[in-house]
Amino acid sequence: MAVRWQADTAPDLRLLVLNERLASELGLDSAWLQTSDGLCFLAGNLVPEGAAPVAQAYAGHQFGGFVPRLGDGRALLLGELVDDDGRMRDIHLKGSGPTPFARGGDGLAAVGPMLREYLVSEAMHALGVPTTRSLAVVATGRSVQRDTLLPGAVLARVASSHLRVGSFQYAAATGDTNLLRRLADHAIARHHPSAADEDRPYVALFEAVVAAQASLIARWMLIGFVHGVMNTDNMTISGETIDYGPCAFMEAYDPDTVFSSIDSWGRYAYGNQPAIAGWNLARFAESLLPLLADDVQDAIAIAEESFEVFGPEYESVWSSGMRAKLGLSAHLGGDVVATLVDQLLLLLRQSNVDYTSFFRHLGQAARRGAESDAEPARGLFIDLAGFDDWMSRWRALGPDAELMDRTNPIHIPRNHLVEEALTAATAGDLDPLGRLLAAVTAPCDKRPGLERYASPAPEDFGTYQTFCGT
Repeated sequence: MAVRWQADTAPDLRLLVLNERLASELGLDSAWLQTSDGLCFLAGNLVPEGAAPVAQAYAGHQFGGFVPRLGDGRALLLGELVDDDGRMRDIHLKGSGPTPFARGGDGLAAVGPMLREYLVSEAMHALGVPTTRSLAVVATGRSVQRDTLLPGAVLARVASSHLRVGSFQYAAATGDTNLLRRLADHAIARHHPSAADEDRPYVALFEAVVAAQASLIARWMLIGFVHGVMNTDNMTISGETIDYGPCAFMEAYDPDTVFSSIDSWGRYAYGNQPAIAGWNLARFAESLLPLLADDVQDAIAIAEESFEVFGPEYESVWSSGMRAKLGLSAHLGGDVVATLVDQLLLLLRQSNVDYTSFFRHLGQAARRGAESDAEPARGLFIDLAGFDDWMSRWRALGPDAELMDRTNPIHIPRNHLVEEALTAATAGDLDPLGRLLAAVTAPCDKRPGLERYASPAPEDFGTYQTFCGT
């Protein structure tokens, strides 16, 4: 499942950004990480005693097509450590040079894509979404050839593990049931230990992963996040968001929103994400079939029955999240809230309303007395009569403005601001990145001087596309 490997030696290391709070949680000395030895550690050029870096093997369905051997083509698992809460965490590198899984690629990464992952993953963490974390981005002093020559960088990433659906697909493809069982036992011990106590532990593992992914995708949908490349090798067993390549946040509400330059037919569009998650989990079930039952048809029936946890878990997280976004009581009838949400989403789509800022504006309409102001929200709609009717029914339910302010972000990594920050950073100016990070890592806090970070892209920004960075 892995190959011992080492990172390429970087010619001229320079720290671009360091997550000091995360370093502290991991028991790492931030001051040391900024020394020459610390930078060598963050780039994989100084391996701690007892560590054995590896490139992990996995397979995957990429845009629906199965590739039996993918793996860490430009990444290394440096090792594991235990954080302040007693949890095992992976320290992992991206852009550290080619491995036996590189498939002809250069194994390198450019400054822009690595800072994008740092920025978006830390914003996701601040929004309460399970995610891999970013510890640091270090410039390597090496140029990377893409459309043009770009400055190179290495990202140090932290995760509960890097086990993926694709890891199980790889193990299953070997035909070695013992290997598959060992991998499943490891996943249970690492991520879903309660499954070990069940009568059918591998069925319990499948159900736990299904539930974790259902919850994760619902959280993506609640904040308008579009992953962009939901291949099976990008779906974790832990339920953490991983691999921020062509990702972005939706602005004008539209389920057909696609940002990835290589997703021309919209397979991974915003509105398709729950269904694609289900498709990926079906591939996970296929990998586990030898462990679920001796007879294949019995195993398929077990998997189909177990998958039924997806719908209720997704609906529970989505519904409770939408109640909070609308400031509504948990005691309200589910049908009332569902109807209200469906009607609102239709109105948002018809008027191309900015998804994130709408809910903050709506919070003003939930206030009482002189502080109440419906116009910031109302003025976003073309169908004023339709929105007025919706708002009167919503107000009658007694929405809680304070709950809405605690739930709905002011600041997300808006696409024009991300591009502005990454362009400046690639040219050597890290100040825009620092300001944007400060905004998105405290997403619900209203602060003077950050007004431009709360606004949608200007009209001249045009159609936005994102790229994988490889």
